[in-house]
Amino acid sequence: MTRQPVACLPGAAVPSQGRRMRAGSRDALPAAWSVSGALLTIAEFEWHAARMRTAHTVHIPGLLQTSDHATTIFRVGVPPMPKHEIALRVAHRMERQQVLDGADPCGYVGIIHEAALRMQFGGRAVALAQLKHLMAMSERDNVTLRVIPFEAGEFPGAGQTVVYAEGVVPQLDAVQVDSTHGPEFLHLDGQLTRYRSQMDGMERVSLSPERSRDFIQVIARQL
Repeated sequence: MTRQPVACLPGAAVPSQGRRMRAGSRDALPAAWSVSGALLTIAEFEWHAARMRTAHTVHIPGLLQTSDHATTIFRVGVPPMPKHEIALRVAHRMERQQVLDGADPCGYVGIIHEAALRMQFGGRAVALAQLKHLMAMSERDNVTLRVIPFEAGEFPGAGQTVVYAEGVVPQLDAVQVDSTHGPEFLHLDGQLTRYRSQMDGMERVSLSPERSRDFIQVIARQL
């Protein structure tokens, strides 16, 4: 299934002519994804990206999480969620991961800090399975993982979770920034320039994809 540029979200606001456009005849999300509100917005944001770069310092990226890891994350949410809501959110997160699969997978670069890799959410067994999943995903042609080790010291964007979604041209790019009150979506030129620079800086201090894969394997052995 072909995805449209990230900016072409159904019903999205159009701040200026040519800057954002509504969806036309291009493919939408799979009909089986019965979600709405913020969950739908995030799913569309990812589905319509030509390429994504993400940066996480504490959590594993949602598109790379195992179901057990995701379940643990949602269980400790504030306020607490009922079991059926947790199950719904986990199922939706697993569905979103389809963007990395299929004949036309999205290109993905995940920058992950060592701190996130060492968090034992769900206990040792869940954490180990999560690390093994990351190693398996890093073998895919469309997935690149880059680790920022503790020894890298300071770097731009430390502590912030960012998803930079690229469109078919830079003018169609958009950014998602996570916060305690939910995701915030940015698209102004100055904002995009800032976050492109921030992501570039994080990549510069990160390990190469090959060294990152070896680094994850070392952490897994230490569990």
